[in-house]
Amino acid sequence: MLAKPLFNALLFLGCLACSWPALADDCSDLGALALSHISITATETKAAATFKPARGAALALPAHCRIAAVLSPSDDSRIAMELWLPTQWNGKFLALGNGGWAGSISFSAMAIGLQAGYAVASNDTGHQGGSAAFALGHPEKLVDFAYRSMHAMAVQSKAIISAFYKRGPDLSYYQGCSTGGRQGLMEAQRYPADFDAIIAGAPVYNQNALHASQMHKLISIIKDDSLFLPPDKIQLLHAAILASCESQDGVADGFFNNPLACHFEPATLLCRGSGTEACLSAAQLDTVRSVYAPATTAAGVEIYPGHATGFELAWRMPAPGSTPPALASDTFSYIAHEDAAWDWQNFDLASDYALAREKAAFVDATDLDLSEFKARGGKLLLYHGWNDPGPSPLNTINYYEGVRQTLGGEQSDWMRLYLMPGMGHCQGGIGPDQADFLGALASWREAGVAPEQITAARIREGRVDMTRPLCPYPAVATWDGQGNPDDAASYSCQESDREE
Repeated sequence: MLAKPLFNALLFLGCLACSWPALADDCSDLGALALSHISITATETKAAATFKPARGAALALPAHCRIAAVLSPSDDSRIAMELWLPTQWNGKFLALGNGGWAGSISFSAMAIGLQAGYAVASNDTGHQGGSAAFALGHPEKLVDFAYRSMHAMAVQSKAIISAFYKRGPDLSYYQGCSTGGRQGLMEAQRYPADFDAIIAGAPVYNQNALHASQMHKLISIIKDDSLFLPPDKIQLLHAAILASCESQDGVADGFFNNPLACHFEPATLLCRGSGTEACLSAAQLDTVRSVYAPATTAAGVEIYPGHATGFELAWRMPAPGSTPPALASDTFSYIAHEDAAWDWQNFDLASDYALAREKAAFVDATDLDLSEFKARGGKLLLYHGWNDPGPSPLNTINYYEGVRQTLGGEQSDWMRLYLMPGMGHCQGGIGPDQADFLGALASWREAGVAPEQITAARIREGRVDMTRPLCPYPAVATWDGQGNPDDAASYSCQESDREE
């Protein structure tokens, strides 16, 4: 297996044999650029140095020009951004997305892209911090968060790149996960000319629906102690599901290659008589059923799909007497009701979801017609962890299938979805969670080599201890029954039905 430093060096390269242009000039003059709706606040020529990200190993950054700026596409906009321009450039631009309510620049992701030779940029979507409080009384700032900040950054970055290198980028790529996944889909939908290829991981493309579903399911548990599952009951449930379905994979690794093939019946865990240790009460069984089922209104209208089996150990079970997570409740206090003192206990799935959509439907990136992006030669690479406890992978499947149906059938020549067994939200979990999506995307867009499979790795104690092939949906990684089950070479991508 590869040691971690070597594996990280392979990640995000985006090319196998780049031809590097000559060194660029000093960047001190860029502060004098006359551009509209942007104020360049700092330019700095940076020597090669070590960058220590918030998580993971330190990175050796090449010499580059650092530019800090503030974007102002509206009178109430103040979008902080940074653009890093390597002195040895691969000729391409890479924009990086955010997570949650954003509010910070993605420096760690920028560092990885810069190391690979990209001109890289990220922004804070127009506010500081991870709350939606910024939106209260500031509708233009909500527009910046929803879609305008990324577009403005792309436009201005390309202008600065052209001034610095005396030519624009050959290709422009985007990469993001969670909110970043939504931002990527928003770009493909609203501004299809901004990027030539997009990586959208675990996209929260219908954020209002996700937050409504989370509020609906979590509040019911918070209000009724009998619905709560303590950790030992969650372990019991997970073990029972593995015992029922893991044999379908042929490999005992603690996660599923294809959760859609698992049809576990939770009722088999119902307590009989007075036993309570190795069983679930009727109320707990209701909670279990609800987590796999879609959130629906009293009138039967589906708002958001449920989770896939196998994710249970990552389940974000609220403690009795707690409050809903602010990430979800902020949508309804600051945006739907426009009231910081709104009482979450009054939440109603149907009416509050409708109100959120009324006030901020433009936050959602739900347009299924990506024909313009496709016509430009755009490539869209979607991915999602099967064990994601936040946005459901079933929701991403819904979007992928919706685009296929809207554009008329098979679209694999420009759009592919990769579901990651055992991975949680964007990273982590029990399965392999490291994959060179950018390298695969670059080969696809630049050399026409469609990624028939992408190798994902799991790193433990600084070493890769497991690899698996990621297959384009609906294909599933299938073990050959003989080779090392921790080695991707022992698997092949086999077609499966879209609906098991």
